[in-house]
Amino acid sequence: MLATGAGIISRSFSMRLLTGLVPLVLTAGFALPVYAGTISIDGRGEVTAAPDTAFINSGVTTQGNTAREALDANSEAMADLIDALREAGIESRDIQTSGFSVSPNYVYSDERDENGYSLPPKISGYQVSNSVSVRVRDLEALGQILDRSVTVGANTVNGVSFSVADPGDLYDEARRAAFADARRKAELYAEVAGEPLGEIEKIAESQTFDQPPRPMMEAAYARAGDASVPIEGGELTFSIVVQVEWELGNS
Repeated sequence: MLATGAGIISRSFSMRLLTGLVPLVLTAGFALPVYAGTISIDGRGEVTAAPDTAFINSGVTTQGNTAREALDANSEAMADLIDALREAGIESRDIQTSGFSVSPNYVYSDERDENGYSLPPKISGYQVSNSVSVRVRDLEALGQILDRSVTVGANTVNGVSFSVADPGDLYDEARRAAFADARRKAELYAEVAGEPLGEIEKIAESQTFDQPPRPMMEAAYARAGDASVPIEGGELTFSIVVQVEWELGNS
């Protein structure tokens, strides 16, 4: 009887405990927000601007019977080139050596030794190359600088590129456009899904900088025989891609 009574008391206590927990669980469940998920959208913003700075890579390549002979000829021509750049208004801080090499020239023979092996090539002279990277801050002088460089002995021009010295404001403008593009898309998707667009969870960006087409720059060098080399800087494009993640369906 005592055991039976203990069993009855135990079952009664268990029922009261479970009965008390059910409202607590339900109340806690209704207190939690209904959360559907997130939506992640990419937005793109682009701004174009005319360049205000150019970079030239030019130099001198010389030949000689000996390395010393080739180097002396090269050093003299490079000194003339650097002097011409400074006379054109290029400051020393905007002239930087970008490459230097001394290499032999080889002559190959079809002759073979007594065992039938090809004879090793012979050195017929030496070649010295020296180049500088030049920042041009006055684009109106760029054509004259190229012409003057060739005139004083520069026989290697590896390319010209354009940039904007301080693109900070341009990128900020592109950021605004990129975020507006992302929000527009996100609001559209939220409307179609029938869910409210919630708080922003994450923002990440990447940026790109587009140069003018390469054929345009090569065409400029094809006319290097003119008194002043024609140069067209065109426009540069500064792009921002932003990825924004929102809560979706949070109420």
